Parts: sequence; C-alpha cells; structure tokens
Amino acid sequence: MYETYIFDFDGTIVDSEMIGLNALQATLKEVGIEKDLADLRIFLGIPGRRTLDLLDVPEKEKTYQKWLARERPLLRDVQMFAGIIDVIEQLPENSIVTSKTEDEMNHSYHLLGIEQYFTKVITASDTEKHKPHPEPLQLALRQLKRGAGEALYIGDSVHDMECAHAAGVDFGLALWGAKTTEGFEKAAYIFEKPDEILRLVDESQ
Repeated sequence: MYETYIFDFDGTIVDSEMIGLNALQATLKEVGIEKDLADLRIFLGIPGRRTLDLLDVPEKEKTYQKWLARERPLLRDVQMFAGIIDVIEQLPENSIVTSKTEDEMNHSYHLLGIEQYFTKVITASDTEKHKPHPEPLQLALRQLKRGAGEALYIGDSVHDMECAHAAGVDFGLALWGAKTTEGFEKAAYIFEKPDEILRLVDESQ
C-alpha cells in the first residue's frame, strides 16, 4: 500500500518523552514556572525552542541549554519501544522526521546504532518551519523522491498528525507512545503495537 514509511522519533521509536517532560518541568521550576506534566504534554512533537516561546519563558536560550543539560545524560540510556526495530527491518523504506535538532539527535539517535535502517533523517535543523507545519515532511518526500500518496507518517502527537495531513500524507497513530486515541479521530490508522504496521505490507502483497 505504501512505498515509504516515515517515523517520528520521540514517543514512536524511543520511549523518551517522560525524560524530556521531567527535564522540562524541573527546568521551568528553576525560573519560577510551575507546570504539571499533564499540562506540558501538549508541547510534545514540537521543537524545544518553540515550546519555550509558547510558554513565554524568560532568557529562552539560557533556559533551553539548561533543559538540554538535564536531558542529555538520561538520553544516553533511552530505551527503544519493544519490537519497533524488528518491524522497521521488514518495511520497504524507512525515514525519520523529528522535531529534535541535529545536536539533540547526536545525544540520542546517533548513539543507538540504528542508522542503517533509515534512508533519510529530517531534523528541526533542516527546515525553517517545523511540525505541525508540513515543511519537514515535504522535505523528506522530496529527498526520497516520493509522492504524498506513497507515504505513511507514523507518530504519537497531534502535531505529527497535523503535519501529515497538511502534507497530504496518511497518518498512523503510534498508540504505544500516545497512550490515548483522544484527539486522533482523523488518523488513518491506530496501531496499538508496532507489529500491527506489518499488516499494511501483507495487504499489499
């Protein structure tokens, strides 16, 4: 059915979101901003600097660097979701579109030893606009030389879904990361476990 499968990174391939949220919450507390983790979940899927803009944080760059400093040591030991790489190995073509910058990926993705599975990796460093804007996904499609109808974007946040729809790409919800289907009524697919993605490959054969 699809020629190429494009994945979000955090909360889809790696179980890292609580690491980021906890580090963000602690960093915000240092600058006098108290937020529950539930309140911060709406920022999943967008770049860190944009998150701090939306939170109207003072000394944004200084705060951003403090956030990264808290997060980086923990990301070195981040766990991938069970079965995700086994699935990716069986798909025809895989790429990543993430809201992490290239520097942030150097402290997580590039330490995992999984680069051989992905044709392209688009980070927040590669585009001027970011999810939910379609530009990152559109760049991936251009580099892959694929049409929107040939791709499926798999992610765990509303921002991922909005990015996919804006680019004219079908969206599959990684429920193992999202933990809820609320707000994802327009997803083309809801995958409870990674191996359910393989049904699409079986159906096309």
